[in-house]
Amino acid sequence: MIRELDPVVLTHDIAGHGLTQGDMGCVVHSYKNGAAFEVEFVTAEGGTVALLTLNRADVRPVGGSEVLHVRERARVAA
Repeated sequence: MIRELDPVVLTHDIAGHGLTQGDMGCVVHSYKNGAAFEVEFVTAEGGTVALLTLNRADVRPVGGSEVLHVRERARVAA
């Protein structure tokens, strides 16, 4: 079960925001019955990359044995 403030992992690319499968975000709001979530994705310095409404299929919980990875974010055309 995913709850507010849980870290989550993106299950697919969202090119319009420069996000790729495996990027980690934080749930800032959970809608009724966990049907959808507001998820914030940030840079290592804390700048918001995107705040998106995503459904349960778009994200998954972080696994306890997973290793975090850092990547340079591609610039997104405005």
